[in-house]
Amino acid sequence: MGWRAYHELTSHTAEALRRSQHFLDWANMADPFRDYDGVPVLDLPADPPTPDIPMLALLNGARGAVQPVDGATFLSQLFFYSAAVSASKRVPATGYRYALRVNPSSGNLHPTEFHFLTRGLAVWPDGFYHYRPSSHMAEQRALGEIGLEEAADASVAFVLTSIAWREAWKYRDRAYRYCLLDIGHAWEALALAARAFGYDSFAVGRFPDDEVAARCRLPEDEWPMMVIRLSGKSMPADGAPQWFGGEPNRLSENQIVYPSIEEIHAATSVIERGAGAEVEPAGSGDVLSGVPAWSARSFGETTRARRSALDFRGGLASISLAQLSALLAATAQPLSCDFGGGFIQLYLYVHRVDGLERGVYRYLPAPGRLERVRSGDQRVAAAGLSLGQDLAGNACVAFSMVADMERAAGAHGSRGYRYVHFEAGAVGQRLYLAAEALGLGATGIGAFFDAEVHGYLGLSAAQRVVYHFAIGYPVPDPRLAA
Repeated sequence: MGWRAYHELTSHTAEALRRSQHFLDWANMADPFRDYDGVPVLDLPADPPTPDIPMLALLNGARGAVQPVDGATFLSQLFFYSAAVSASKRVPATGYRYALRVNPSSGNLHPTEFHFLTRGLAVWPDGFYHYRPSSHMAEQRALGEIGLEEAADASVAFVLTSIAWREAWKYRDRAYRYCLLDIGHAWEALALAARAFGYDSFAVGRFPDDEVAARCRLPEDEWPMMVIRLSGKSMPADGAPQWFGGEPNRLSENQIVYPSIEEIHAATSVIERGAGAEVEPAGSGDVLSGVPAWSARSFGETTRARRSALDFRGGLASISLAQLSALLAATAQPLSCDFGGGFIQLYLYVHRVDGLERGVYRYLPAPGRLERVRSGDQRVAAAGLSLGQDLAGNACVAFSMVADMERAAGAHGSRGYRYVHFEAGAVGQRLYLAAEALGLGATGIGAFFDAEVHGYLGLSAAQRVVYHFAIGYPVPDPRLAA
């Protein structure tokens, strides 16, 4: 199955939703935490030092100062602000508690796993590890050099993997889309954490999947999606690695295989490279996006406080044009990766922004301006297009992230399908954190009526909508326990 067929198959329609008879089998829900039984477990220091760089400065390209710390503390810092458990929620009817993490996930199901390798860190053994977020510890899977070419000679590198079943349990065939978006969120969370501590990162999306999976000895239900290496070099260790074995835990009694997901993953595992033409979006009108607002709220505080909003206060609550400008500016920094990016176009449904008329706008980041494509109240339309979810209409501003999918495919073949979703997830992570820094709330929306959005926005045949997002003033969530 090619990416076009998969995207069409997994597009939401009102008729398909009416026909759906899917009921969640709670007894068979996938465990959100993976661990390896029988391997050494290394502690990561609790409450590691926090960088004081303002979040908005970081999102606009600034970098924190390098702090001389030992390897365990440095790794603890990276994970504490990119992948760790940050709070919990309690279900009032049953008393059941479940964890929230720093990096968001579709349905809070967390298909992404963090593996990492280290070389030459002070007071930390060279080797290959798996991060255990449930206890903020590192599982030591191997000592020495595992020969991962994509990590080159970086002192620290990460392998982000996806377990599609975690998402498919709830979202079935469409789950692969959410896995890719979640990788984008995790990537940007990790990249920002690294930069807050003074290190640049580079993401590798182009690699032989089977070879990386074999080098990392991944379980069959985990697929490598991205390798991220940090700046700074170290000589690789000599000799063969010493593997500790370790048995990965079973996530469900009955792990269902979805052929469409297996097929799209196989299709996007093929490495291709072509020559895609640049497409300059057309538009009418010319509205300057204004001088961005500022907040001194720190990276550490903002990151740990980020939540996905349950809903937003409607009524008269509005944001300023300066706040909107700050949100948009946070999305404009280039991505550091081997697939370039620049495939995502933001469309805004402006509901309540002081100084800006209601309507639909297209954001052009290079000149930093908004172009109006529709006028009038968009609250009903935004909610309706987002599968009738009120939060898209109650927000102050909602977004459609639109990918130039054909251009991505022209540049990278079917692999480009992954890349556009990675980029959308990364943009979503920036919006989450910018909103939190400005005292707002945000939530990603993976469900929408694909064809209706396409028609409403007047998109070209090359474009596909891949993600929705909403920002406003969040209503209190009574389930939040910590």
